[in-house]
Amino acid sequence: MEDTGGLSGGPETILIVDDQETIWDFLIETLQHLGYTVLLAEDGQDAVEIYENNPGGIDLVLLDMIMPRLGGPEAFRRIRALDPDARILLSSGFVSEEDVRELLQQGACGFLPKPHRLPVVCRAIREALDADTHK
Repeated sequence: MEDTGGLSGGPETILIVDDQETIWDFLIETLQHLGYTVLLAEDGQDAVEIYENNPGGIDLVLLDMIMPRLGGPEAFRRIRALDPDARILLSSGFVSEEDVRELLQQGACGFLPKPHRLPVVCRAIREALDADTHK
């Protein structure tokens, strides 16, 4: 078994929303290795449909901000319309600070700049998941 570098995982389900295959590959492999169940959406429209078809079954959404068909900000709003308590962690390589700030004010769990560093992503996911246990 591969060393996880002290990163902790869990039994939760994470929906990764990203249109870059290279991002999926390393995130899915790492997150599954840490014990998470991982679902994948290639764009915001798919993410909304997957979230809607899994009521109560998705613990965290890792949402890219810039995608075809339906971008991150609109996907964020639609998922939150389905579930006002949805935990959504934003991610992007290029996005305006204003867009990020607006979504953070609307309840996003945080923002992860790309390129991703695995330890940073894994810790941010765990922190976002654990934060809600104190409500």
